Amino acid sequence: MNRTSSSETEPPAIVIVGGGTAGWMAAAALARLTPCAVTLVESEAIGTVGVGEATIPQIRLFNQALGIDEAEFLRETKATFKLGIEFVGWSHAGASYMHAFGEIGAGAGLLPFHQLWLRGLELGMAKELATYSLNERAARALKMQMWRGDAGHSVPDMPWAYHFDASLYAAYLRRLAEARGAARIEGKVASIERDGKSGDIAAVALEDGRRIAGDFVIDCSGFRSLLLGQELATAFEDWSHWLPMNAAGAAQSEPTGPAVPYTRAIAHEEGWRWRIPLQHRVGNGIVFDSNHLSPDGAEKKLRDAIDGPLRTDPRLIRFRTGRRKRAWNKNCIALGLSSGFLEPLESTSIHLIQRAVIRLLRMMPAGEVSERDIAEFNDQQLTDMIQVRDFLILHYKATDRRDSAFWRQCATMDIPDSLTQKMELFRETGRVFRKNDELFVENSWVQVMLGQGILPQAFHPVAKKMSDEELSKFLEMLRTNVARTVQGLPAHHAYVAQFCGAKGVAAA
Repeated sequence: MNRTSSSETEPPAIVIVGGGTAGWMAAAALARLTPCAVTLVESEAIGTVGVGEATIPQIRLFNQALGIDEAEFLRETKATFKLGIEFVGWSHAGASYMHAFGEIGAGAGLLPFHQLWLRGLELGMAKELATYSLNERAARALKMQMWRGDAGHSVPDMPWAYHFDASLYAAYLRRLAEARGAARIEGKVASIERDGKSGDIAAVALEDGRRIAGDFVIDCSGFRSLLLGQELATAFEDWSHWLPMNAAGAAQSEPTGPAVPYTRAIAHEEGWRWRIPLQHRVGNGIVFDSNHLSPDGAEKKLRDAIDGPLRTDPRLIRFRTGRRKRAWNKNCIALGLSSGFLEPLESTSIHLIQRAVIRLLRMMPAGEVSERDIAEFNDQQLTDMIQVRDFLILHYKATDRRDSAFWRQCATMDIPDSLTQKMELFRETGRVFRKNDELFVENSWVQVMLGQGILPQAFHPVAKKMSDEELSKFLEMLRTNVARTVQGLPAHHAYVAQFCGAKGVAAA
């Protein structure tokens, strides 16, 4: 990277191309946590996809690092709480299970709870796994509280995430970033200036002739990947043979009842639909493979499924699953959609932005960019993408559905060896291992694999160390503690209204 600063010791000037969720997450973090001069270029004339209205609990750590007051943030984004995701019709038509956040039950020594549960299941003394999950029981009961467990650890923490308006979140972060010195420039990029020696991006030129120069550039231009993909010609690795979805339709509707504290992912013959409840509206969407369902057919299917009056007509979004082979190329890092896209199934898009922003902060160059930093960044980014990719593929591969060409294709497709190993290890032994600090913990894999119909053939032999009577008492104690805790929690809609009710939104 050729530094344009007057001194190598001065912090770099960073130019962000594109706003939206990715751009303003980066700008807010850089403005608060680094001495860098941050300039963000965006145009009101260019729409944003609005990545994600549903999140996972890790976003709370990002917001805390930015010094964000949680209640204020929830009011400003008209958010509700999210305790997990309900999957309807995935293993077979009419089936339902939940991927809930947080612990399930409690382990014994080094033995995870699900191994004890599997033994209890064999003995006929274990209830459904969901009865030992505080998050799932609370979600099903439409209850919510910022519960952080009890002193005796007989009931675990109840981690939460959010449903929010992505455009309002971007606007909120913009206000924070600008207050901390980030500059926003309105305009469209007309051309890109490259350094003749290094090939780095030296500046972007706007349609009105302004030139915005920087030492480092961040591409947040969405699917266009204006800098990383188009200008630097960074190759794209297509993953559509594993994740065949290539289109989505989204529409907003009026709520017809209190917002539930979970996201719904409802499978249909050619893909799935989402339902995300906010304080003031409901986000609805349909994700599909256009080789099996036409856009018109998808729109009709979506409209037919929405139970409240429409606030917006369905908007079609086309995409291709996969990733840029280098997220960091020369002096350019791509964040969000410009670096690749999986799909919205497990609400990972914002988290992957968050991980990349944190990774950038950790590897922020103090002078000349180290090729070792670039290589490490790209390797970690690839690891993140592969681990999330495999988890998403699991939902499609492990299914008994054969009622349409789409599901037959999914059930018979070849999958990565890494996923085959994970699935078959669980099927044969009940064992799950989390590798390299991957996003999805053991409980996540257990819930989805069981929910998709993979039942282990064995359990860990150490589970037999506990006597039948001890195991029965242990399981009943955990189940009872969860039920008692849930009973004492307030209703989700009442808690939202009290803690973070948005102005102008009537309490349900």
